[in-house]
Amino acid sequence: MKRVVVTGVAGFSPIGNDWATIRHHLETMTTGICRIDEWDKYAELNTRLGAPVRDFQMPAHYKRKDLRSMGRVAQLAVLSTELALDKAGLLNDPILNSGDVGVAYGSSAGDTGAVADFGNMLLNHSCEGLNANSYIKMMAHTSPVNIGIYFGLRGRVLTTSSACTSGSQAIGYAYEAIKAGQQTIMIAGGCEALCATEAAVFDTLYATSIKNDTPHLSPRPFDKDRDGLVIGEGACTLILEELEHAQARGATIYAELIGFGTNSDGSHVTQPSAATMQKAIELALQDAAIEPENIGYISAHGTATDRGDIAETTATEAVFGSSTPISSFKSYTGHTLGACGALEAWVAIEMMNSDWFHATANLDEVDPDCGTLDYIMNAPRQIHTDYVMSNNFAFGGINTSLIFQRWN
Repeated sequence: MKRVVVTGVAGFSPIGNDWATIRHHLETMTTGICRIDEWDKYAELNTRLGAPVRDFQMPAHYKRKDLRSMGRVAQLAVLSTELALDKAGLLNDPILNSGDVGVAYGSSAGDTGAVADFGNMLLNHSCEGLNANSYIKMMAHTSPVNIGIYFGLRGRVLTTSSACTSGSQAIGYAYEAIKAGQQTIMIAGGCEALCATEAAVFDTLYATSIKNDTPHLSPRPFDKDRDGLVIGEGACTLILEELEHAQARGATIYAELIGFGTNSDGSHVTQPSAATMQKAIELALQDAAIEPENIGYISAHGTATDRGDIAETTATEAVFGSSTPISSFKSYTGHTLGACGALEAWVAIEMMNSDWFHATANLDEVDPDCGTLDYIMNAPRQIHTDYVMSNNFAFGGINTSLIFQRWN
């Protein structure tokens, strides 16, 4: 089996678009949550909280013909990929067009503006607003397809449209493709564009925070006073590469990806199962051939929903006991859905390489129904570890766990 390393990473988040800016927000425990006044027009929507990526725009070298098939979600993905390829020293490299490079990428949905145009057709019997690119923007695989076309990729395309595990599944399946010798390099990640429809999905389940006048106090993962999640947006791309190929070209290696576990609950569409979450974590440890005590930090899914937090922390305690430090990046960015697995993997790698790990924002008192864990609270913590785990769990009962090892 081949070994897989990370040779480039870049993305966009509600608290910054580079590690220095993101770390500053994490150090000061400043979140990217705000009140979305535009959502006031949706009379029966309870939440007004969201976490947008600030001041995002495509650079001038993207021409109209490049952008005509991209909604915001694909733009976030394509530009993240360009920046990640540049960091990896692979931008404009002939290998991109060789068939040895593929893409695994996901989002919960395509561009919701294009979805609205088709909705107008069905509701009002009018094709106004539709054009030849409407479906390309709307389709679930709009992001990997646009990445493949813009960079001229001729390898495999894996679409992971699996809600909250879209990004983490993409990274895991990309890892497996390289590990099995099917591709030399994989572009992997996830993306999501902020939309009121996504907030409404959770609003109908009474799972959104309605602290609309105090956005800085929400979400509150694991806290006894949490009242639900907040929707965010973003994108992140990891460049995964076969180790020997990376070494032969002198690439910078940020981490080695050594373990991936995924499974499904097989029981309920929206209610999580601690037992199968636990099994996914154990599968990742088994794949990495390490013991639970080797993991020095866990990046939690940590959405701030009652059932999700309790199931996740119960599963985590069953595997690790109460001694492994854990925190939730979503407490700063909200739930970025398709992007969260990739963004959280990026941040976990950066923190491992910095020997520094963020606390969970707004976690003042742990819910006694949550598992007994070493929650990082109130301030960041200095930790030296060679292994970090990043966990994500999605609607449909899809569970994922990734393990990264420090590159020495």
